[in-house]
This record gives sequence, structure tokens and C-alpha cells, in this order.
Amino acid sequence: MTQQVPSTEPELAGVRNFRDVGGLPTVDGRRVRHGVLFRSGHLAHATAADAAFLSSLGLHTVFDFRNAADQRLEGPDVELPGVRNVNLPLTDPADGAEFWKMVRDGDLDQLRSVLSDGKAAGRMAASYRTIITERTAEHSQVLHALAEDSVPALMHCAAGKDRAGLSIAVTLLAVGVEREAIEADYLESNAAHRRYKVRRSSTAPDAMSPEIMELLSPLFDARAEYLAAAFATIDETWGDTETYLTKGLRLAPQTRERLRERLLD
Repeated sequence: MTQQVPSTEPELAGVRNFRDVGGLPTVDGRRVRHGVLFRSGHLAHATAADAAFLSSLGLHTVFDFRNAADQRLEGPDVELPGVRNVNLPLTDPADGAEFWKMVRDGDLDQLRSVLSDGKAAGRMAASYRTIITERTAEHSQVLHALAEDSVPALMHCAAGKDRAGLSIAVTLLAVGVEREAIEADYLESNAAHRRYKVRRSSTAPDAMSPEIMELLSPLFDARAEYLAAAFATIDETWGDTETYLTKGLRLAPQTRERLRERLLD
């Protein structure tokens, strides 16, 4: 049975970007139920107190969208008693491995060459488009699982911003949440206490200089233009959201209705 979550957002010491997606409005006047759909960054560094809080939510399933390289870097999620963990990588470990190594290790000239003049933001928007077109099977699996039995559910990736953000967005589209409300929830990942910490290998003062941080910021921001690229890709590829859901994600009307019954007030 779904347990009630606290009315105020918890201060989790080892889990960033946690929040309940409840309360978002649908186009037909309903709202996402509180206590059934959560999102966050990875759970690998959760403290005992964090784990106790997460356990109190009555979670059925944790969906982890990290790939093997992410898990090697951060570690596995903490185990929560009685909770099913489902790992569905939404990006290939080899894809961009050299790029992210450069982000950690590269000097200013290297970073300028690959990130300046809008190249960083362009890379992010392209990755959102790719996930929408190439990960339909994974998103379909998540939605069918939610419709069947997997709530309350927590979705996360590394930072809880991009892969989890898109998966939450797709879920919310499937139950009819307004796109503006989806965007507003997505942009909450920019709050200072939610943001993923930029990692650089060097501890030298200039390794985190203002110019370097400005070059890196598009990679660590949640930007409306990225989510807009995902929505545009849905419309360009399938024509509209309904066709994307029915043909792209193979959601039958009865599955959509079960999703709405489980996720909406």
C-alpha cells in the first residue's frame, strides 16, 4: 500500500535531486498522485538515514538508467529491503567515454575546442533526441511495468537530470500531464541543492576556473531547449504524442488507462 510522503522535501545527505513528482496537472484536470512516482540521482552514496527514508516510501521498484561505466564510477545502488531493482541503461558505456574523460581531465584549450560556441549544448540536445528515437523499447518496458505492478517507483540515473528526466517526462506524457508542467518539474534539477557536482581530476585552482565552469555548465544544466528537442523529436518522428505512445512505445489503450489509474488522483 502506498505510504504518505512528508509534505516537505527531505534533506538527503547522499542522494541528490530527489523529489516526488506528485501534484503535476493533466490536460483533463486531474493530478499526479503523491507518493507513487519519485525521481533522483543515483543511490550509491545513500547514508543509512537516506536508506531508511527511501524504505519508508513503500517503493516497489527502483529503475536505474545508468550504464556499466556509471556504475563502476559511482558504485551500485544501496539495497533497499523488499524493493526490486531494474537496471535499464539508456546510454552505451562506450558512447562518449573519451568525451567524458576529457571533461574530467582536459585542459582549457581542449575544453574550448569541444565545448565552446554552443557545441556543448548541441551535444546535450542531440543526446536527448537519440534517447527518444533509440530507446523506445526501454521506455515501453518501464511504462508497461508501471501499469502492471511497479508502483510506487523511483527513477534515477547518475544526476537524476537527463536520462531520468526524460523517462519521467515520457511517463508523464503517457498519463496526459501538460507539457508545461513536465518542463517545470524538469527544470527543478537546476536548484543549487539538487545539482550534480562537477568532477575534475586535477585539484589545481585553474582546473575549476570561471571559464572552465562556464564551458562545462551546459553539460550539467537542465535546459528547456534540451527537453524541447526531445518533444520536437517525438513530433517529427511520429507526428504527435499519441502516435508516439501507441506506435513508438506500443501502449494499448487499456495499458494507458491502467497507468492513469495507478498514477493519477
